[in-house]
Amino acid sequence: MFFNFECTDRGCPKDDLLSGITVALALVPEAVAFAFVAGVEPLVGLYAAFMVGLITAVIGGRPGMISGATGALAVVMVALVAQHGVQYLFATVVLMGLIQILVGVLRLGKFIRMVPHPVMLGFVNGLAIVIFLAQLQSFQTTDAAGQSQWLQGNQLYIMLALVALTMAIIKYLPKLTKAIPSSLAAIIVVTLIVIGLSLDSRSVGDLASIAGGLPQFSIPAVPFTWETLTIIFPYAVILAAIGLIESLLTLSLIDEITETRGRGNKECVAQGAANTVTGFFGGMGGCAMIGQSMININSGGRGRLSGISAALFLLAFILFASGLIEMIPLAALTGVMFMVVIGTFEWSSLRIMGKIPLSDAFVLVLVSAVTVATDLAIAVVVGVIVSALVFAWEHAKHINVKSYEGKLGGKIYELHGPLFFASVNNFQNLFDPKNDPDDVVVEFQNSQVMDHSAIEAIDTLAERYLNAGKRLHLRHLSAECRQLLRKAGNLVEVNVIEDPKYHVADNQLG
Repeated sequence: MFFNFECTDRGCPKDDLLSGITVALALVPEAVAFAFVAGVEPLVGLYAAFMVGLITAVIGGRPGMISGATGALAVVMVALVAQHGVQYLFATVVLMGLIQILVGVLRLGKFIRMVPHPVMLGFVNGLAIVIFLAQLQSFQTTDAAGQSQWLQGNQLYIMLALVALTMAIIKYLPKLTKAIPSSLAAIIVVTLIVIGLSLDSRSVGDLASIAGGLPQFSIPAVPFTWETLTIIFPYAVILAAIGLIESLLTLSLIDEITETRGRGNKECVAQGAANTVTGFFGGMGGCAMIGQSMININSGGRGRLSGISAALFLLAFILFASGLIEMIPLAALTGVMFMVVIGTFEWSSLRIMGKIPLSDAFVLVLVSAVTVATDLAIAVVVGVIVSALVFAWEHAKHINVKSYEGKLGGKIYELHGPLFFASVNNFQNLFDPKNDPDDVVVEFQNSQVMDHSAIEAIDTLAERYLNAGKRLHLRHLSAECRQLLRKAGNLVEVNVIEDPKYHVADNQLG
């Protein structure tokens, strides 16, 4: 059963339904805007918001998370549509979905856990800034020559006043009553004010008409050839990666807010299934939307019914109520999104900037900046790489030795710390083959041999002692390491001392 009709800690039907209406209203201008960005008709974005939102809500791994057409995907799609047409986009979305399903089936979604916390903070802050900047389009209009210009005079003052009123209702209404989501109440009140006073304010209808019928099944009209695959495959891989990264990070954020845990691999499969279906029904594909997800969570939407109702309400708007929805002022929806920005941005990150390590602060700011300048996927990849390099650099300094004379003569080097690619140079400098005695033992009991670079470093050290006419013994190496040394054959001129009493964990190379 997808949802329970009694209020539980996983959701309440009344809250889910009211939240679903609010989310559906906020989805309309977003889907239309992203369709324009991708260079396709508004209905292509609306159909994607409906189908991706519905399927992921039903079978996804994170109840309460909202999916639909997103800007992160739209900016990649625009080049494909411009060069090859919308049918190639539909074929790409189908392939994108299949790739995402494969990622889920192979259970690769767990790798999202490797994203460090500073990267997560940077992702949230960067996305909040992106959402804020996207709303500035509502303060622009198009002149007779087709050029965009900022609102001026009464239009600007009315817009600012309505946005402020919307934000005030969202902030203060919950203190009076929680019977209706404050975002929904704000949209209704501001719309009635604009209509009742005949205020000069732009509405959803000024963007485009959202009227349409049911999406129709059709196989993308592209040649089924190798050439077509070479065109769509690179785009499909990029879109699949961006979609999953944004979805899984949004899932992690909602997990933290709700103190529950979603299922990443199940969400990967759901996103893939949704995009595959969407491609066959004329939609532009999509992924999780952090803005709408935050609206849903803040409005009380916790269960699957919230996402399902949002998708169905959106379809109802397209089929039956387009005229009413097109009357909603953009100022009301802009105010809602501004409140999302305020709620999404991690203001605590500003307070802790001087208290966390400088490297973490740098990663946080870097990911935020790259998210704004490029896109989410690149920002997260850059953040993870930088964090990994910083981690490697810091741990490379931890390797050291304690040397002393052995009971039977010779010299013993007791190695401490991990031996891996970043620490091999420091490792080589710890030894003195020229002045050491004829027999030298390197004790690895308190060290870990982490990768192939470490093996090569041991080989190089052995050659240095051999060239000096001395013998090098290695003690307490893991079974895997000894196997690699034996497999290296003549490249490894070293005497490995076996120790049957050695029971230290032997997964050092795993």
